[in-house]
Amino acid sequence: MMGWYQDGVGWGGWIVMTLVMVAFWALVVFAVVAIFRGTSSSSRPADRSTDRDPMQILEERFARGEIDAGEFRTRADVLRAGARPVTR
Repeated sequence: MMGWYQDGVGWGGWIVMTLVMVAFWALVVFAVVAIFRGTSSSSRPADRSTDRDPMQILEERFARGEIDAGEFRTRADVLRAGARPVTR
C-alpha cells in the first residue's frame, strides 16, 4: 500500500519526537513564567520614589546607622550649600 511506513519511524523518529515535545513544553513553561514575572508588582520597591528630599534621605541613613555623625554633618553642610560633594 502506498504511503504506509514499513517499519514505522524507527528509533531516530522517536528520539526527534521526544526532543521536540520536551522543547515545546519548556517553551510553554518559560512563557508562563515570563508573563507572571512581568505582571507582578512586588519586584518594585515601595518606598523608593524619585521626589524625595536629599536631606531626608541623609537623615534616614544617619538614623539607620549607615553613616556616622561626622559624615552626616559634612554631607548636610554640602547639601545646604548647594555644592556637589567630592567623590573619593
